[in-house]
Amino acid sequence: MTDRAGTPAEPDPPAAEGTATEGTAPGAPEEPRRRRHWLRWTALGVSLVVLAAAGAGWWFYRKLDGNITTDTTAAAELRRYEKERPPAVASAARNILLIGSDTRSGEGNRKYGRDKGTQRSDTTILLHLSAGKKSATAVSLPRDLMVTIPSCLRTDGTRTREQFAQFNWAFEFGGTACTIRTVEKLTGIRVDHHMVIDFRGFKKMVDAVDGVEVCLKEPVNDPAAKLKLPAGRQTLHGEQALGFVRARKSLGNGSDTERMDRQQQFLGALVSKVQSDGVLLNPTKLYPVLDAATKAITTDQGLDSLRALYDLARSMRAIPTEKVQFLTVPRRPYTYNANRDELVQPAASQLFKQLREDRAVVVTPGDEKKDGTGTGGNGTDGKPDDADAPAPSVTPTFTGRSAAEGVCS
Repeated sequence: MTDRAGTPAEPDPPAAEGTATEGTAPGAPEEPRRRRHWLRWTALGVSLVVLAAAGAGWWFYRKLDGNITTDTTAAAELRRYEKERPPAVASAARNILLIGSDTRSGEGNRKYGRDKGTQRSDTTILLHLSAGKKSATAVSLPRDLMVTIPSCLRTDGTRTREQFAQFNWAFEFGGTACTIRTVEKLTGIRVDHHMVIDFRGFKKMVDAVDGVEVCLKEPVNDPAAKLKLPAGRQTLHGEQALGFVRARKSLGNGSDTERMDRQQQFLGALVSKVQSDGVLLNPTKLYPVLDAATKAITTDQGLDSLRALYDLARSMRAIPTEKVQFLTVPRRPYTYNANRDELVQPAASQLFKQLREDRAVVVTPGDEKKDGTGTGGNGTDGKPDDADAPAPSVTPTFTGRSAAEGVCS
């Protein structure tokens, strides 16, 4: 090499240990350079992990969101009868109708009976979420309750006539829309959303939370419910759990009343299990719960997204378990058929009014009765109804339980 004057240039001396090389500031030591190199690769690695996690999260979201089935048929039918429906509540309170279908169609449901192409509501619960999400009140509606069922659209396009019949026929006549209209006619409460779950979906939900604990005073052997259990405290999983909430002849006195009480106890225990940090804060447990739940349900268009269901679950989690209450609408054996039910008045109307106005519903265990306003075991204090009597000045009390009590309380 030569310099600009043509004189041969002196060769560059070798870099001394600890001195700068090309691209390095004079005097910069080797160790910081290695550290910067390591930090660059670490940052790149973290970025790749974050991107991969985001991609996986998006995949999981799309999968769960796609599991949900939307009920568009009910929406069209309800719009047709919008003028006769109760007005929407102005407050932030919401009413959700939960329907357990006894359909025998589909994989996993045929074992419970022959598929006749029809289905009835095995369990129906009106869930009221108060404004501010301070409380949740779940009211069971007996399937044998005698009610007025309006004219409904059948799946074949024909319409039924309005008739006085047992409640669960509404679901067989016209599906979800017919059931919603029947509930609204009975209660005067507008149903904002609905969910339908079948046998298979219920079992998967229970399995996803690793089972629910129950207590039995004596052994149970019920072939009809596919249930055989020893006495004592035990954890039930899918098939056994379904048999436990469906059994009638082998548990208690064989009535639908006790079956509904048992369903309420079990659902309360399930709510407590899902609300526990062991499920909600553990991704390996939470994902199976979400996967089972989204596959199990058919909802209206207002709840047919993972985001909507997440917001609902988050609001429910904020409610203390002692404020999650379960009760059955006040009823007694139907006058003309002891195998059917009828409402007890004025207790039933008082309950519906409390829910319509988003006022607190006071629930006490079945062995506690309040003089004058207590509902006791059947929604009445035993005195004859008097339409001219003044309304009670205190809040009426209803028989029920809270999710905090659990099945083994």
